[in-house]
Amino acid sequence: MNRRLVLAVLVWAAVSVVAFLAIPDVLVSAGLVIFGAVLLLVLAMARDWDEHSTFEEREVLRARRRKERWERSADARARDRERWEAHQARRAPQAADDPQRRR
Repeated sequence: MNRRLVLAVLVWAAVSVVAFLAIPDVLVSAGLVIFGAVLLLVLAMARDWDEHSTFEEREVLRARRRKERWERSADARARDRERWEAHQARRAPQAADDPQRRR
């Protein structure tokens, strides 16, 4: 755990005890303790705020993964293209016979 976070927990615990002992109203004391706990949670969650990757780094990784998937499926695309060209070759005589037919 981070030293700052440990220090913040200790300060929060001390302030919580003092709040319940010094403030006669329990609701106000509980409100201060809850507010401090929320601030402590925000501090803990924001601990690694600046350690994330940049947009550009994430996009480079995504582009690399897309390129790998594209290269893996090259054979399937080549087979599909061959089948399509064979289909078009079979249809070419029919299209020459019937100019109205568009399919």
